Amino acid sequence: MTLDLGNYELLWPAELFASEGERILGASDRTSDSSWVGRATWLITEALAGTTAVADFEELPDRDAPTDDPWGSTTPGWGNRAGMGKREWFSGLVNRVGELRHAAAPRPYWPQRRGRGLSHDGSTPRDTRRDFVRLVGEFEDKGYLVEVFGEECVDDNSELPDASEVIDRRLGIPDLWPLTPETWDEDTFYGLIEVFHDLVSRPRIRRYHSYSGCGWHHSEFHNGPARVLYRGKVNELLREAGIEYELAAEGEDLGRLVAVTDDARSSLVHRALNESAPDITARVRHAIALFRGRDTTVESKRSAIVTLAGILEERRALLKDKLGKDEGALFEIANRYDLRHRKADQRGDYDEAFLDWIFWWYLGTVELTNRLIASRTAG
Repeated sequence: MTLDLGNYELLWPAELFASEGERILGASDRTSDSSWVGRATWLITEALAGTTAVADFEELPDRDAPTDDPWGSTTPGWGNRAGMGKREWFSGLVNRVGELRHAAAPRPYWPQRRGRGLSHDGSTPRDTRRDFVRLVGEFEDKGYLVEVFGEECVDDNSELPDASEVIDRRLGIPDLWPLTPETWDEDTFYGLIEVFHDLVSRPRIRRYHSYSGCGWHHSEFHNGPARVLYRGKVNELLREAGIEYELAAEGEDLGRLVAVTDDARSSLVHRALNESAPDITARVRHAIALFRGRDTTVESKRSAIVTLAGILEERRALLKDKLGKDEGALFEIANRYDLRHRKADQRGDYDEAFLDWIFWWYLGTVELTNRLIASRTAG
């Protein structure tokens, strides 16, 4: 059997599948047992569409054929496999995951093509809320809520946590479980999106409990991969609904809804968050969180700009060295307008869009100084 990637479609981000797959392979190198096979099977089940890949994996022998086998596929016990076992096949899949095509949504059906069945409720499409409930249901079915909500077992009579209370402690709203989207206002909907980001946790092991048809049980939880997957699916849902928010993937506001920006500005945010020196990282994170939050105000945008201006003030000597007298222009905006000192003679009659322009200008300048400092240090 050869690894024919054309038969498989990926449901997960390729980087996430590779990361989880490499972890499984690393564990299999350190131990002699075959428990890694169950973990690999569960990963393939979750991350690839359909059952084809799992079936191919399960048909393979548990170990690879000896490398000095002169007959290859004819060795007794190996079958017509050209010497490939589970580990070699799985390793090849992990290493070549970037070649897999992503599973695509089916082409629109008749009602969608005719523009029917798209009911709305207020400013948020009701369909989007129902889609979110289905999405949470998929995570629940795969054990992603077991760590916080518990899991029933015929052999365990202990009482499970009250899911509504778990959510209430975080969101301050009672009786939200089971999820009933028709009762939500917009704040509740967005609040639940953020809450479940913090609740999901991927089970890396599952075992089937056959007694009395008990079903699958899940263990060894990790919230990192679960949150990556959750953000990707929720952000796709919001994007398709035309909602201009997304769950932040990094920064002080990780897992919170923030305003969507274009790719260039998203890239700038990523560099500023990840390439700033330790002495300013916390302030950069705070400024970005203040500026892009769903509940941001004019005052919080001003505060974000003031924070960035403070960083640039500390680096004023560097800017003057590179820009000469032109460096003063960077600070004239912050000093003459109603931003930093808030004096009576400062101008305040400008549109909020002006604040957006200053913020991105200052963040870009902070990122510029990061590169200048890195270049000087390397030199």
